Amino acid sequence: MSNKEAHWQKTKNHMFVTLAIWFFFSIVIFMFGESVNQGSFLGYPLAYYMSAQGSLAAFVVLIFWFANKQEKIDDEHGYGGEKEDD
Repeated sequence: MSNKEAHWQKTKNHMFVTLAIWFFFSIVIFMFGESVNQGSFLGYPLAYYMSAQGSLAAFVVLIFWFANKQEKIDDEHGYGGEKEDD
């Protein structure tokens, strides 16, 4: 497998993992909202808290995690954007 193919394979796998996490926090949690409401966080029903705060926080963390991991994949395969000045 060439370097380009290996880079694309890792990038593709990383993208699928990111999309699965996004799907979980945007769809799956709310499908089970009624049963999730049995618990509470800071006095609010858990489904309400997850929709108001939790999912937004998860998306922000997901963005930073995705960018950091993709940069490591790019550097590992020689596609990093930083160039050294001699």
